[in-house]
Amino acid sequence: MAGKIPDLHAEVRTGTGKGAARQARRDGMVPGIVYGGEADPLPIKIPFNVLFKKLKDGRFVSTLWNLKVDGEDDVRVICRNVQRDVVKDLPTHIDLLRLKRTSRLNIFIHVDFQNEEEAPGIKKGGVLTIVRPEVELSVIAGDIPEQVVVDLTGLEVGDIVHLSDIPLPEGARPTVDRDIVIANISAPSSLRAEEEEEGEEVAADEVETVAESEAEAETEE
Repeated sequence: MAGKIPDLHAEVRTGTGKGAARQARRDGMVPGIVYGGEADPLPIKIPFNVLFKKLKDGRFVSTLWNLKVDGEDDVRVICRNVQRDVVKDLPTHIDLLRLKRTSRLNIFIHVDFQNEEEAPGIKKGGVLTIVRPEVELSVIAGDIPEQVVVDLTGLEVGDIVHLSDIPLPEGARPTVDRDIVIANISAPSSLRAEEEEEGEEVAADEVETVAESEAEAETEE
């Protein structure tokens, strides 16, 4: 199932070149360009506050956007570059690439953990530790999954969920070669404390035994 693609609103920017770009910035806008596909490049501008907030929210450059510009057909785009002020680190220009429905792109997908009540390790007091709440996948632009699912049924304390354990939607594939860790079920804090105390006792016994052996050896000498 394809997830809802968020909208990105922009306006057509009249004029090109440094002068028009500077004017857009004075008007509280960030100038940009939309290129690629079979259409001509389209100069645009986006309200600075809107773009700044989306950049702060994260994943902007790996999110597929539905670009809405008055007088133009909606088009799916992905950010290919954000130029920033070298001193203030604020966005000064943005490049957006048009995508076809058949285009392949890398994008972060939410991981949904299901059936916690069916995990024996959690019933025993184990804790689900989520290492990656989302994973980067290579997907088709026209068929982006809303989420991938981790089934926790049958998992015990100490079990680890790797990327290879997750059934991926048709057409999706990992962007990394290594089998990364997604989550694990760790021992409850009380059990960990007991194990640590037990380990300290064992270590103390070993130290005491070594000390006694050294003392006996010195006596014999």
